[in-house]
Amino acid sequence: MSTPPSAHAFLVLLLLVLAGAVIASAENNKDCHPSDKAALLAVKSAFGNQSHFASWTPSTPCCDWHDITCNDAGRVIILLFFEDVNLTGTIPDAISGLTELLVLNLYYLPAISGPIPKGIAKLSKLTSLSISLTSVSGPIPSFLGALTKLNDLTLSSNSLTGTIPASLAGLRYLDTIDLRNNRLTGTIPPLFYNSKSPIIPYLLLSNNHLSGSIPTEFAAVGFQFIDLSHNALTGDASVFFGRTKELESINLSHIALSFDLSSVEFPEEMQAMDASYNAIRGGIPAQVANVTNLRQFNVSYNKLCGQVPAALARLDVYNFQHNKCLCGAPLPDPCKK
Repeated sequence: MSTPPSAHAFLVLLLLVLAGAVIASAENNKDCHPSDKAALLAVKSAFGNQSHFASWTPSTPCCDWHDITCNDAGRVIILLFFEDVNLTGTIPDAISGLTELLVLNLYYLPAISGPIPKGIAKLSKLTSLSISLTSVSGPIPSFLGALTKLNDLTLSSNSLTGTIPASLAGLRYLDTIDLRNNRLTGTIPPLFYNSKSPIIPYLLLSNNHLSGSIPTEFAAVGFQFIDLSHNALTGDASVFFGRTKELESINLSHIALSFDLSSVEFPEEMQAMDASYNAIRGGIPAQVANVTNLRQFNVSYNKLCGQVPAALARLDVYNFQHNKCLCGAPLPDPCKK
């Protein structure tokens, strides 16, 4: 299955690092705002003054410290803790003192544990919150719904449990929700992406324990990337499709979906679909021939019947195996006339 969201996340990190280098160069030897410096030193203290914070010394300008990016006014706007297997502890509430923070990113910190601190709710200007590849646990707190300017919420590959809070539906600028690889349960809130934002959303919830029906409200949303795989969801996934939608990649594998594929119109910009290991019935619509950029189309292990459209004959046979009565190339069984 294509993995554009991972590339998207890497690009975001790269841009943050480059932005930090550019702004830090412009702000060389400039100290940050006193309240920001006090908050950062409190964060360092809460982490026990570990070696990760060796550059965070009171006698040096804090805009030059590792992990920090300041704006022209000397306010800390980006805090990025990146790839440190030796950094231990919990995310400190002291982060709440960085009142101008726009981006908070904690990536690949496997020894960071504990809950998401309530102090994050005070970062009212935050546009991107990313906590990934850590040992952070507990529920996704409902107070994240107070971050009304948030457009990217990435909490993937942690040890989070509980349900997805309905309060996230109130985040009208949110365009990326990435909660993959946790232990989340319950249903998907039906009002995700209830705004009419022009930004095309990412919905990435794979490898959890989510259940219940796919919300019918999603029919009105123009998703670009969807990954709901490896959950226990039910319902009609045809709500994600439509000829004029801008969906590029969708992974619905290993879910237990049951719906009729025959009447689905595939987005003409779609590049990859994996709907394997479900109970999807009907046939593969001939309209798939209009999807000219399609690289992957896996419908194996379903209950499909009829002829595989000629436009898909170029794909590997495994994409169509183990169905009720599919026939025609690339399958070895010809269709009976």
